[in-house]
Amino acid sequence: MSDTNTLNQKTGTDLNIVELNGRTFAPAEQVPIPEWQGTTKKRLQSTLTLKDNDLFLITDPLGNIAGCLDDKSDKSLGLFCQDTRFLSRLELQIEGLSPILLSSTAGQGFALSVLCANPYVKGRIQAETIGIQRDIVLQGGLFEDLKITNYSTQPVSFDLSLSFDADFADLFQIRGYVRQQVGTLMRRVIPPGDNALNPDVQSLVEATGELTLAYQGLDQVLMESRIQFYHRQPDEFRGYTAIWRLELNSHETQKFGYRLQPFVDNSPASVVKAPTTLKQAIAAEAMEESDWREGVTRIRTDNRALNQIIERAEQDIYLLGQTFGKGKILCAGIPWFSTLFGRDSLIAAYQTLILDPGIARQTLITLADYQGKVEDKWREEEPGKILHELRLGEMARCGELPHRPYYGTVDATPLWLMLYGDYYAWTYDQELLDRLWDNALAAMDWIDRRCQQTGYISYECKSKGGLRNQGWKDSGDCIVDTKGKLAEGAITLAEVQGYVYAAKMRLSQLARSKKQLDVANRWYEEAQDLKTRFNRDFWLPDRGYCALALDGKGKPVDSITSNPGHCLGVDILSKDKAHNVAERLQAPDMFSGWGIRTLSSLSPAYNPMGYHLGSVWHHDNGMIIAGLRSLGLVDQALEVAQGIIDMTTQQPYYRPPELFCGYERTPNSTPVRYPVACSPQAWATGTIFQLLQVMVNLVPDTPSNYLRIIHPTLPESVQYLSLQNLKIGQTVLDLEFERSSGATACRVMRKRGNLRVVIEA
Repeated sequence: MSDTNTLNQKTGTDLNIVELNGRTFAPAEQVPIPEWQGTTKKRLQSTLTLKDNDLFLITDPLGNIAGCLDDKSDKSLGLFCQDTRFLSRLELQIEGLSPILLSSTAGQGFALSVLCANPYVKGRIQAETIGIQRDIVLQGGLFEDLKITNYSTQPVSFDLSLSFDADFADLFQIRGYVRQQVGTLMRRVIPPGDNALNPDVQSLVEATGELTLAYQGLDQVLMESRIQFYHRQPDEFRGYTAIWRLELNSHETQKFGYRLQPFVDNSPASVVKAPTTLKQAIAAEAMEESDWREGVTRIRTDNRALNQIIERAEQDIYLLGQTFGKGKILCAGIPWFSTLFGRDSLIAAYQTLILDPGIARQTLITLADYQGKVEDKWREEEPGKILHELRLGEMARCGELPHRPYYGTVDATPLWLMLYGDYYAWTYDQELLDRLWDNALAAMDWIDRRCQQTGYISYECKSKGGLRNQGWKDSGDCIVDTKGKLAEGAITLAEVQGYVYAAKMRLSQLARSKKQLDVANRWYEEAQDLKTRFNRDFWLPDRGYCALALDGKGKPVDSITSNPGHCLGVDILSKDKAHNVAERLQAPDMFSGWGIRTLSSLSPAYNPMGYHLGSVWHHDNGMIIAGLRSLGLVDQALEVAQGIIDMTTQQPYYRPPELFCGYERTPNSTPVRYPVACSPQAWATGTIFQLLQVMVNLVPDTPSNYLRIIHPTLPESVQYLSLQNLKIGQTVLDLEFERSSGATACRVMRKRGNLRVVIEA
């Protein structure tokens, strides 16, 4: 925190001085600086995305964050940490002009590389004779090295500039939330008593060794972006634009760079310790990723495109890891959801059990640490409830949002219990079972309290700052009936009842293993009663399908949606009803050829570009595909899986987006991008591993010390698949699967441990 006082300069001008640990600031409006004009050339639609733990960066293909475009498509660009944009402008120019892009890539995930060239500089420099290489890396801060080479036969001289700025906008502002008040942009000044209280930026950088961008929030928290230059210092500053006056002989190269580190109240904003140079940042990141890869399952096939998808998914799971408290779990996605979520993190952890059960362990522990303890209507917190979303930005800190954390989710609590049971089946981690048993009891008590009135778990928003819809389809317009009308009142979602059924069945088994037979029997009986009522109340006899939900009056919301597909894998539907749902999901109005839509294309509310009204989501399809597999509908499961794989092969970097549009697949069509989909996104990436699990069909039961591999089936596009370093309980396995004459064989190539492996063809 900081103290504020007013100081009168010798010039007679009043500055509102803010002092923090020997650093002195004044409001930016009182300390004007020159502005450097931005280029007005609109960028291409694509972006480059980097992530390192709690930092992420989004730039245009040049590596720029343009500072003067009034273009809503650019609103997500910037360097972000703690839900705050610490850099809103990073613009490279040569003689005041935008460079010409030659190539760029962010394939490493934590680093990007750009090759560009000069435009024509009238009367002085021919176009594309100056080569510019930009390398940007994230590691506790942002590092950039630039190499400038003169490829002409004559010496050249020119100005090259980098313009910086930071608006310190809260991520929710960028998403469109309007604030009644904002904090104050600040400028660094010389402390009172020195010769020059308000020097120009260049003198200030010379005096302090860094360029500082600053902002004081409404809560008096001071945020800074501190920029230190190395290799070669700028020759001049005009405001926050650094200018190098370069003179290069033919084929001469010069190099310069900088480090930007975000700070909050004089402490580094990122949990990652920033090194000194870009080279050190690359080495640290590479070592950390290498250590992580050694501990996870390595999955490869004979299909080159699928291998590229798998390799990208592995790297993205690593990149999406983010530290919360003492542990690292998967954040939901970039850019809008780079934080702790309940539902998203739990589903992604379940999807990646085959890759790394440690993700599930840390997810369970972290969410248990935040489990609801009190009644709080604003945050929709209740004892035993698992959170929806945690935010750290200024709007949350000031109470403008209820996200410290926010608990407005109906499904995270049963999903936590499901993962708790599944993780134990994969690992036989008795220590964690006992450690979190009280949390499990509290979660089950929350479910039981919520079911008291109707026998089902439902939601209805209580908070003025909360979400109207609190299932995975949480947009405001998605819970519609067959006429396209919005459902009213408390909403009882079909898939959530399935989650509750699965949670009670899993917890019944765990209670039995703990010799708590009374509670085990009670949960089992409650699950069976729920199943009976569900098949009666949610079934639509005239449509041969399961309702999306029950509305506030207990009336079925009768639209045809993907939601009941989540019920296939948890066994809450009777066998005949489950097969009816499975068949209906593959009808042309639901299955686009790329994937299963969220809403039937025959609905009046259908919109292939709608967030939840006809789009296709990877994780939604992954849950359905796993359900089809559990019903023995292997060919049907693999058909949908192949559509998802085919779609992913056509994405940049072979990276599955959060969702894509629901347009029909035709021989000449390509998947249609959803304009603002998160990428990378945790449960979209996790779906890749869920599809692989569907192929090999591992069913671990480590408390009984065996692994069943039931009817493994590779799709026609894959003839060979291997799992190396697979961890089941205390045993490490290498497995190979080979397809021949339409059948898939499995071989145990290595086994370290005493787990019994049973292969059921």
